Amino acid sequence: MKRIAVLTAGGDTPALNATISGVVARANQLRIEVIGIVKGFNGLLNPQVPHVHLNPLYTSIPELDPTMGGTILGASRDYVSAHDEQAIRQVVDRLGRLKVDGLVCVGGDGTLNGMQALADHIPVVLAPKTIDNDLGLNYIDEQDEWYREPEPDDPGSFRYRLREGRDFALDEMINYATPGYATAVYVSAIHVQRIRTTAESHRRIAIIEVMGRDCGMIALGAAYGRPDLILVPEVPVEPEKLLQKVVGFLDYQKHAVLVVSEGIVDKDGSPYGSVSASKDPAGNVLYSGASEAIKRMLAKELGDDIFVSKRRNDSADAAIFTRKIGHTQRGGRPIKFDRYHASQLGGQAVDLILQGKHNCIATLQYRDREFFMDSCPANALRDRWGVIHARPLSKKFYDEDRFRPSKLGIEYLHSIFHNALSEGDVESSRSLFDTSHLNRPYHSVNVDISKRIRKLT
Repeated sequence: MKRIAVLTAGGDTPALNATISGVVARANQLRIEVIGIVKGFNGLLNPQVPHVHLNPLYTSIPELDPTMGGTILGASRDYVSAHDEQAIRQVVDRLGRLKVDGLVCVGGDGTLNGMQALADHIPVVLAPKTIDNDLGLNYIDEQDEWYREPEPDDPGSFRYRLREGRDFALDEMINYATPGYATAVYVSAIHVQRIRTTAESHRRIAIIEVMGRDCGMIALGAAYGRPDLILVPEVPVEPEKLLQKVVGFLDYQKHAVLVVSEGIVDKDGSPYGSVSASKDPAGNVLYSGASEAIKRMLAKELGDDIFVSKRRNDSADAAIFTRKIGHTQRGGRPIKFDRYHASQLGGQAVDLILQGKHNCIATLQYRDREFFMDSCPANALRDRWGVIHARPLSKKFYDEDRFRPSKLGIEYLHSIFHNALSEGDVESSRSLFDTSHLNRPYHSVNVDISKRIRKLT
């Protein structure tokens, strides 16, 4: 094998450049050329296939910095459909003209579906990434516990549900943690700490919304910021139970801080916030307003008097505020845990291609309090109908009565975060106030990469 290609697809995460760097570093050792496909699958669907030579003379280009967030190759949510035979033939032909012998795709479940359309034609491996930490399994046979029910209002469509899961040990998890997750938790926890001071000072209720459409992993990790209550999609919201907890905190400490995942649901399994009629290019329903929905419920049930009578605020509406952390979670410098393991997974993906383990996923595993690289077949994540589901936050990780991580959840988080930061992560904050920032405009890496882009003719 003389040349491989790498692409980054789906949403951005802080660890993408670190993964690309790992691919290139391992390829350099093996004297393999690496071509970077610009803008993910969009680049492959483009007849000119814009691409960049990432290791001329088996040396990484200087623009590739593993400490930089985002991806120098760009990304898109386009994908190659398994049903579009013409597009598949065209993509395979273009890769052949580039003399590419194997393809590393960096992405999540949408990327996994896109790459499998090519798996019968070229060796392809997934290097995982997603801030949601939902690509994998809590235990090896979890995908067999999904069942489906017809949607009454949409003939031919189905709603998928997961049966109550069994107990499991942490070393049973398939793909223990995905690059991007640790940094997203780090950012979220800091936001919780900072927002707390406003809620505490002004005797208010703060509701902080974090990402997590189908998985509450980020919300669980935000426990490091010490919120009072955490709501996750896997456990339906019980208004009476939540209200009782909030009132208890108001009586005790005169304020409360809640963290909610964007995909929290009610007792019927419907999204708690409003649902947009549109979907993103990967087919995911767009959720909005989970934190606002919780605010409206609390304001209605608590009423104005509880705040006015104690001279804390003018009304319930004024006393309760919401904040979305949003895309801050998926941007900026990745912390050490993500940088290191993303790089390792990138290198593992190269090794898997050379070992002939195609159409598979490079995975991060955990055993005997140590992390190590492994792999699993891509189809191991599919249920009996061929669907890849987001790995849920296991209810074994969450204490429903306390709205907090359980004992096992604390053990899981500790294994990731007890040594997740480096001195360099902390020291990097000093660079913010570099005087040159005041008179030197930002220089985008896109400017430099555009000078390196080549195209098929």
